[in-house]
Amino acid sequence: MTEPIGRLPSLNALRAFEAASRHLNFRLAAEELGVTQGAVAQQVRGLEAELGMKLFERHPRALSLTDNGRRYAGGVRRAFEMLAEATQTLRPEPLRLTISVTPTFASKWLIPRLPAFLEAHPDIDLRILATDRLSQFHADAVDLAVRYGRPPWGSGLIVEPLFDEVQIAVASPSAIASAGHPGETASLQGHALLHDAHNAWSQFLELALPNVTLSTAKNVRFNQTALAIDAAVAGQGLALAHRDFVATDLAAGRLVRLFDTELRTGAGFFIVYPRRARHAAQIANVHEWLLRQATATR
Repeated sequence: MTEPIGRLPSLNALRAFEAASRHLNFRLAAEELGVTQGAVAQQVRGLEAELGMKLFERHPRALSLTDNGRRYAGGVRRAFEMLAEATQTLRPEPLRLTISVTPTFASKWLIPRLPAFLEAHPDIDLRILATDRLSQFHADAVDLAVRYGRPPWGSGLIVEPLFDEVQIAVASPSAIASAGHPGETASLQGHALLHDAHNAWSQFLELALPNVTLSTAKNVRFNQTALAIDAAVAGQGLALAHRDFVATDLAAGRLVRLFDTELRTGAGFFIVYPRRARHAAQIANVHEWLLRQATATR
């Protein structure tokens, strides 16, 4: 027969004490628990009265743990961790992985493919962090990144090419109907060139229309390729973009490809993650899925 558990202090009081012991601040503990600062202070005072000892030293602008408080905080924290582990064992939550990607890669490549991944991996919850800023894997809690650029990359990282950058020129059917096809007219007159941060129009036109002067076109500049693509779909000009990023719009007829010319910049998109990664098996699943999706579009 199992022995009964002895009388315990209030669970709410223990939660208030544990949070305050980490923050050493009643206000921050209250914000974490979603209660008022006064409620946390009252719970801690009640716990101290029940135990017959002080757990905190109160200072004008801070708290510090007494020796008894420090010992008790360690035991209480372990008890809550055991409760959380027991609960998770009964009702396991999906593993959360954070993927850092560029905004254009997220909106034009990754998001359209996500339903297939989520169906195949119901045990993984993905958090998509769309940013051009290079991720600090540990500081930003990022598990895997897809980054644009050229090698070499930092030490301590596993880096694998996803696909090379291959840029093509596109426009909406309405823009071509209005101002003519630049390949047929050998002119950019009446067209606007939609630039992104890579600003590769001059390189592309040297290959596609070497005798055309850039000054005959208007220029509109965006900091994201996705914005230039959306502007092209809206009939506002000619966009230059990686072919995979406009594949859906081309297939749907929202955009048309202007030339057979392809500009290979020497840059590309790479899968990057730490050599000593958390959740290595799940990262491997995401890694393999990304490679399969990239291969399927070739």
